[in-house]
Amino acid sequence: MIRRITAAMKALIERVSSRLVNKLNLLFTSIIILIVGSLTVISYQMLQKESVSNSIASTANNLMLVNQKLEDYLDGIEQFSLPHNKYDEIIRAVMQEGDDYAARMYLEDYLRDMFYSRKDLESIYLYLIDQQKYYSITRDAYNITIRVGYQGGIDEQPWYQEAMKSPQNRSFQSFVLPDAESGYRMISEPEFMGYHRVLRSIASREPRGVLSFYLKPTVKDSIMSDIPFEEGEHLMFLDPNNVPFHMDDPKVYEAISSADWFRDIDDVSGSPVTWQNEDKRYLVVYDVGQQDGWKLIKPIPYSSIYEAATKARNLSYLIGLIFLVISVILVTLTSNAITKPLNRLSRHMRRFSEGTFDAEAPVQGRDEIAYLTLHFNQMVRRTNDLINERYRMKLVEKNAILKALEAEINPHFLYNALQAISTKALKSGNDDVADMVDALALTLRYCISGKDIVYAREELRHIERYLALQSARFGSRLQVDMNWDESLMELQIPKLSIQSLVENSIKHAVEKVSTPVTIVVRATVSESHAIISVYDNGPGISSDRLEQILQTFEVDWEEQEGENIGLKNLNTRLKLLYGDQSGLEIHSDLTGTEMTMRIPRGGVGHV
Repeated sequence: MIRRITAAMKALIERVSSRLVNKLNLLFTSIIILIVGSLTVISYQMLQKESVSNSIASTANNLMLVNQKLEDYLDGIEQFSLPHNKYDEIIRAVMQEGDDYAARMYLEDYLRDMFYSRKDLESIYLYLIDQQKYYSITRDAYNITIRVGYQGGIDEQPWYQEAMKSPQNRSFQSFVLPDAESGYRMISEPEFMGYHRVLRSIASREPRGVLSFYLKPTVKDSIMSDIPFEEGEHLMFLDPNNVPFHMDDPKVYEAISSADWFRDIDDVSGSPVTWQNEDKRYLVVYDVGQQDGWKLIKPIPYSSIYEAATKARNLSYLIGLIFLVISVILVTLTSNAITKPLNRLSRHMRRFSEGTFDAEAPVQGRDEIAYLTLHFNQMVRRTNDLINERYRMKLVEKNAILKALEAEINPHFLYNALQAISTKALKSGNDDVADMVDALALTLRYCISGKDIVYAREELRHIERYLALQSARFGSRLQVDMNWDESLMELQIPKLSIQSLVENSIKHAVEKVSTPVTIVVRATVSESHAIISVYDNGPGISSDRLEQILQTFEVDWEEQEGENIGLKNLNTRLKLLYGDQSGLEIHSDLTGTEMTMRIPRGGVGHV
């Protein structure tokens, strides 16, 4: 199974990497993914740090302000519990309460005035220590009720002992924990806090009573509502001894109270703490009051802090995905625009390699690919020209071989037969016939010699024998004038080239008229060329016919029959042997015709 998966992956990679467009798409897509992913990760980390910093700063400031309000509220309760102007009267009434009815009425009126003066009190209790008796005032339905009762064991209550030991003669009692009790027989236990103030005799400093306020949670809730509270967050309000007076989740308080760092949060300027609770991480921000050391603790889940950063990250991923799709489309279009000309050029190269030598690719644009295509087309044209030249040379060679074969039909038999005829003519005394037969035999031997390039002197001797045979035919109608530069006797020229020109003059001049015709064969030298010309003073060639002959020189050579095939063959041979600077020129008018071969100086070294 693993081998199949590996083989499939390799095949997929090879398939993807086999085309240039896929490589470009993969390259640019990887770059885009790398850039977008890197920017998203970096921005996410920066947003995380910024979110944590902002959360710490805002939460710490908020907790400090709310904690200040809570301490101010508790300070107000403490001030309210002190009977500044009536303290002596209160102590005297407490001490005389058992014997003096007026003292009892005074205490009831005092409690009633206090209860009516505030709306945040659930009840007020005044405990008389010597009598173990208490007065209470509460709201029953719509009535304000004052009760008097006796209860022992108050002095054993933790809040009572704490108040007695306190330098401020006070204690705070929390009712947040499930097992918290007031110590008094009440209709219903308080929900928030009990504040206890010890009343001492001014003279003896002996405790005479304890004034207890049981506060409603509404004011606390109202003050603490200024703290933003999101789902998953927690909030605790603790006294200096870490006793909770408010907590939204007892389990969270229990987990926090067992943490090592919890015992070290008495520092007012303490830094936030990272706390792991089960599978959640919290940032714990707290504030310790500067007056009495009350503490507000707010654990905030990192998931909530990172929520904005997570949304920004997801949005960045979405935007990045959209840009990735757009970029892939643009990259695909751009890659296709680049690779299509390359594919087209590649197809033409493949056609060229398979033998289609006219496989020129269309040139589009002016970029590097167009430049490459242009030079490929130039290479194709040059290669095609070279192939055509080679092909023409092969055809010329083939034509020469065929011509030679035609002339070489049993050459030894013909040559021996001509020698026999010459010998018989000599024996019969016909010297002219013998000379003609010898000239014909030597002409035949020259034609079938097999050489394609000969020296000018060899060609001239052949011309002399050829003209001797033609003179025997035409007699005085044929006049020949040879004007050949001696320096050109060693010039290498195509075999039978001069004969082709002389033969053309005989065919189109001597045979056409009955008057004598002079043929002039001359050779001269210019700075760059050797010039060989054959001139006759025959009737000339008409302009239309001359134009047709010259047009045959311009088209590609091919094996064909018909008039002037010898001149076209000669022109093609000259260009193949000496290049485009050589060739055959024809000039004709009513006074005669001149055919000129121009051969670059240097001869066949061009080939």
